[in-house]
Amino acid sequence: MTKEDARIGIVTVSDRASRGEYEDLGGPAIQAYFEEILTNDWSPVARVIADDQNTIEATLAELVDDAGCDLVVTTGGTGPAPRDVTPEATEAVADKLMPGFGELMRQVSLQYVPTAILSRQTAVIRKKALIVNLPGKPKSIRECLDAVMPAIPYCLDLIGAAYLTTDETKVKAFRPKPK
Repeated sequence: MTKEDARIGIVTVSDRASRGEYEDLGGPAIQAYFEEILTNDWSPVARVIADDQNTIEATLAELVDDAGCDLVVTTGGTGPAPRDVTPEATEAVADKLMPGFGELMRQVSLQYVPTAILSRQTAVIRKKALIVNLPGKPKSIRECLDAVMPAIPYCLDLIGAAYLTTDETKVKAFRPKPK
């Protein structure tokens, strides 16, 4: 794939936002983050959906299988409340689990709030795409993306997805040096 081929799915999981009762702040925060730090061409594919496991699973599968997203980032539905089922839906569509992403995001979030231990963010591989669950608040989204973004481009390289480049003054992506 070329740099111009990058497609990033942005999924807001929120009952209220999906019904138009609440302004989606998470999805726009994710898009703004990528607009700021990515230096290659990419296209966002945004969705706002309800906290419903079947809907989340279907949306994630559609974004990877049909829309051709290389990276899908979700916001919302990662807490302990009964309707928070984003991690379960994400794992249900996975080919491989990537637990290090959630571990790092919780570790970073614990520096800001003690309730980060309640967060259940995770990441998985589906086909040639990485799916990452983020928290719902824009400030937390940025903190978590800053933590995991250095690894995302290389992860995408390893699974055969689009090649992402970052503004290294903002986020330095790690790639091993050629031998």
